[in-house]
Amino acid sequence: MNTAPALDPARTALLVMDYQPAMLAVLPEGEDRETLLGRMAEAIADVRAKGGTIVYVRAGFTESDWDAIPAANKSFAPLARHRAMHHEDAATAIHERLAPQDGDIGVRKIRYGGMSTTDLDRQLRERGITTLVVSGISTSGVVLSTVLDAADRDYRLYVLSDGVADPDTEVHNLLLHRVLPSRAHIIDTVELHALLRTGRLEPRA
Repeated sequence: MNTAPALDPARTALLVMDYQPAMLAVLPEGEDRETLLGRMAEAIADVRAKGGTIVYVRAGFTESDWDAIPAANKSFAPLARHRAMHHEDAATAIHERLAPQDGDIGVRKIRYGGMSTTDLDRQLRERGITTLVVSGISTSGVVLSTVLDAADRDYRLYVLSDGVADPDTEVHNLLLHRVLPSRAHIIDTVELHALLRTGRLEPRA
């Protein structure tokens, strides 16, 4: 049985990471993208209604960002070579169904993790945020990198099991069930709603 700690909305942020058209497009054909977006819209509304913070993280590159990527970087050198994911392209904007609002935090990153190339950690600490609820595309990219980094920075972590997705279903399941639970509480959006409403989560078998 596992009991997730209580959530204090004033000290909690929901990370909505890489929910961009370019990233949604790489998900498997079987993934219901509209349902995924709908769940995230509800989660965002839940956290906002309780006074929590919404954080939008997106990937996007300027010309100087591309020029600074070394050829040795196996993941990002091809992006630089093909001048892909320009930060002003519509495909790199946050999906319109999850549009940011005044008071939200928004950062642009140029590597996998949400913190390593941004000032997100500083902005969170300035707001007194100690708990992160993590969602994003993909599980093996931004989610894994951000959870590992945030765990080392001593945040209390939750991962939304139905708010993350990956092009590789097998890798997604391995990470969600075998790797991430050592660093984060794994909950779904229904459980998040319960935590926000009651401040606690009943034990799960």
